[in-house]
Amino acid sequence: MILRPIRPDDLDQLHEMAIETGAGFTSLPDNRDFLAERIAQSCAAFEQASSEGAALYFFVLEDVEQQALAGCCAIEARVGLEAPFYSYRVGRIGHSSPRLGLHRVLQTLSLSSDHIGDAEVCSLYLRPDWRRDRLGVLLSRSRWLFMAQHRALFPERVFAEMRGVLDEHGSSPFWRHLGRHFLPLDFHEADRLTGLGEKSFIGELMPKHPICVSLLPEELQEGIGKVHHNTRPALAMLNREGLRWEGYIDLFDAGPTVESYLDDVAGVCQSRLVTVTLGETVAVSERPSTLVASTGCEAFRVIWASHAPADETLALTEEELAALGVSAGDTVRILAS
Repeated sequence: MILRPIRPDDLDQLHEMAIETGAGFTSLPDNRDFLAERIAQSCAAFEQASSEGAALYFFVLEDVEQQALAGCCAIEARVGLEAPFYSYRVGRIGHSSPRLGLHRVLQTLSLSSDHIGDAEVCSLYLRPDWRRDRLGVLLSRSRWLFMAQHRALFPERVFAEMRGVLDEHGSSPFWRHLGRHFLPLDFHEADRLTGLGEKSFIGELMPKHPICVSLLPEELQEGIGKVHHNTRPALAMLNREGLRWEGYIDLFDAGPTVESYLDDVAGVCQSRLVTVTLGETVAVSERPSTLVASTGCEAFRVIWASHAPADETLALTEEELAALGVSAGDTVRILAS
């Protein structure tokens, strides 16, 4: 299994994954033309490797033996520069009457664009047949290896939007009880438009003043900042990296946004550079524990290593060297996982 940058000939399988993901996965919409454009943007980003402006770095996990894509993930280098990026910020306001000895603290939701210019890790999806052998860990943590190796390409802060609670029909109760009163679209249509980058209507139609959370149904209040059951493993992995919920939620499904300073992320600050040596092929009896990445940009690759590192070196088999496109004596970046 190899993680690598996406290529134009991956479009068919990427579209298959977009269909599989279902509602609420806005960064991977079921739209072939849009996905083709995303691939073109990613190829340009890897080629140019610029530290200025917006850039999309999109990766796929390839099962080389089956010649199939097992999953995908991506990094948006700077969101909100070309199109607004909106969230609700969960806040509080206080009311009091000293004369009567009464006071209330109320939770509110306020339209926010505070994450403009931050990096976003997104589009993480592992297909059901490959949910094994710690491939989800490889898929998720590979992004930190790329960001650590090419640190100058990314800003100070990073975040991830988590899919919120949906009902049995794949629709959002949060949107049904709140959002649709301001924007007369059903959840799936609003979700589709934002996935395609059509976001100007949010600033035009959504409320400009804080919304009092206590006016919402009680079960809806309890769902604010909660994740879809399929998203719990991804959230747990991001929490282990050090990303935390700081009070921002998705406008449509109330899923939490978790965030951190990039240099504080475990996968960034705990990764390190070592020198490659040639090692023998061994029978792997334990679960893999070391991720290894090549240091190029366009030629970036990540695999699980069969050997553990020894001080400042890492032994790789001939097959692993070929998979990464490196030779004995080259430098690679590793991360214990």
